[in-house]
Amino acid sequence: MKEANLPVIAIDLGGTKIAVGAISHKYQILAREYHLTLADEGVEAVINRIVLVIEQIIGPRDTDLKQLYGVSIAAAGAIDSPRGIITFSPNLPGWHDVPLRDIVSERLGIKTWLINDTNAAALAEHHLGIGKGIDNLIYLTVGTGIGGAIILDGKLYTGVCGSAGEIGHMTIDTNGLRCKCGNIGCLETLASGSAIAREAIEHISRGERSSLTEIVAGKIENITAKEAAMAAQRGDSLAQDVIGRAATYLGVGLVNLVNIFNPEMIIIGGGVANMGDLLLNPARQVVKERAFPVSAAAVRIVTTQFGDDAGLLGAAFFAFEHGVRIG
Repeated sequence: MKEANLPVIAIDLGGTKIAVGAISHKYQILAREYHLTLADEGVEAVINRIVLVIEQIIGPRDTDLKQLYGVSIAAAGAIDSPRGIITFSPNLPGWHDVPLRDIVSERLGIKTWLINDTNAAALAEHHLGIGKGIDNLIYLTVGTGIGGAIILDGKLYTGVCGSAGEIGHMTIDTNGLRCKCGNIGCLETLASGSAIAREAIEHISRGERSSLTEIVAGKIENITAKEAAMAAQRGDSLAQDVIGRAATYLGVGLVNLVNIFNPEMIIIGGGVANMGDLLLNPARQVVKERAFPVSAAAVRIVTTQFGDDAGLLGAAFFAFEHGVRIG
């Protein structure tokens, strides 16, 4: 079928950035762009930006919408894919029951799909990447927030209303900080990139010394997990301690997943995963020490094969696999 050979425009909508790529039916990334989400500007402003970035990526290439298979959006939050609705997204303020699929489809006049961003990344790794051939795996994205996806017996598990896999919102500390989701002590408040940055800033604000101050030229409010990793790798003890605590909490979250689901593989993606063994080795050690021994021995904890492209590739896979739009 000729249509099946047309490319998909894939969108990865996160709390910080919007990634857009043109993906061929062979899963080659033909072009890509990145834009800030600027989520605080509100729902309508972000939707306008999504439409604009789609138009920008197809415009310079003189591509007619009829030359596209469709648009597929991977978005952060609880997603009702069959109805194309973002029901709730902690990192996208004000996004409650937003029919994003149909809004984009109507504005552009093109088939559109919507899927949770971490579910999309899991599909990419399961069907095309490091998880290929593995029927029981969990994908965890650790970035600004923490998202999750669960594949059981070779199928994506989404739950009764599409919100399964919100791993970042399991309670780890009952006396902890309030999360953006409204809960207390979520894994996201303890092990995400935002959590690492927040804790580093708090320590420095109390007068503790760190090379992070020099790295950000004294503007400690600009510290992110990326700078913390850089400082830790250079031997900065404050950054090492902060990342070590985040890794321990991440490990506790992984223990829960290992004990409940007994997966063969846990794949870690997201920007914080770029820390590699600095983050993952302590987390693996917690799993080894605390999870059921037989389950701990059975699981491999690895980093994503596709990195930041996993969401885009998974969104494209979702569109190609579904063909005619659901709903």
